[in-house]
Amino acid sequence: MDKVIICINCPVGCRMNVKLAEDGSFLSVSGNTCPRGARYAEQECTAPLRMVTAVIPVSGAAVPLSVKTSVPVPRESIGGIMKQLSLLSVRAPVSQGAVIVSNILGTGADIIATRNV
Repeated sequence: MDKVIICINCPVGCRMNVKLAEDGSFLSVSGNTCPRGARYAEQECTAPLRMVTAVIPVSGAAVPLSVKTSVPVPRESIGGIMKQLSLLSVRAPVSQGAVIVSNILGTGADIIATRNV
């Protein structure tokens, strides 16, 4: 199976052709201009990861708190993470970098505050 993807590791945006086996395993990539593109193609086609960003309400503040995962998480975990975040509310004050949830859903990622509120 062939797949065409655009690399997002740098501004060049290489258009890469990825060959996958019938079982979905990575075989090869062409079109990348650096090794980072090859690593990205394999990861994106076999186990895609994403950063998650969201906002949660803050008691005692007029604006919500923006949060993000500390590391990229498996794409299939995003729905569960967003559901967990929708149940949260924190109390002001909150400092930028504060851990709001540790190891959310066992992904190894912490949910951290991205600003002071």
